[in-house]
Amino acid sequence: MANLFHLAFPVSNIPDTKRFYVDGLGCQPGRESPSALIMNFQGHQLVAHVTRQELPTQDSIYPRHFGLVFDIEADWEALVKQATVKNLNFYQDPKRRFEGTLLEHRTFFLSDPFHNLLEFKYYCHPSAIFGESRHAQVGEAIA
Repeated sequence: MANLFHLAFPVSNIPDTKRFYVDGLGCQPGRESPSALIMNFQGHQLVAHVTRQELPTQDSIYPRHFGLVFDIEADWEALVKQATVKNLNFYQDPKRRFEGTLLEHRTFFLSDPFHNLLEFKYYCHPSAIFGESRHAQVGEAIA
């Protein structure tokens, strides 16, 4: 088995978590308690932990978000369609970044009910996922 990514993140309640992540994104639910839910997020472990603290909204996609990088463009497009059909909240609509360069990628952001931002990407040139360090562009300028 390959190494898996694990991410724990805050939520306000388990029912809304299941509606967004399980019913909306198609995550497979695992162990569940009144205060936490483990989910399989395309082979990676997400753990939603209920907190009583107020969950703040972010002013932009920075500094915090998480998501997936797809290696097949059709899979990225299928998730765009699924998110649309399931009426998930698009924080940023699908678009292309760095068009015409080695860093070109397709991206969109969703916002879950707890203000966590999720990004989903497909790189036109897989070398840009971890490489192409001679290029300085990372993300977008912060206003």
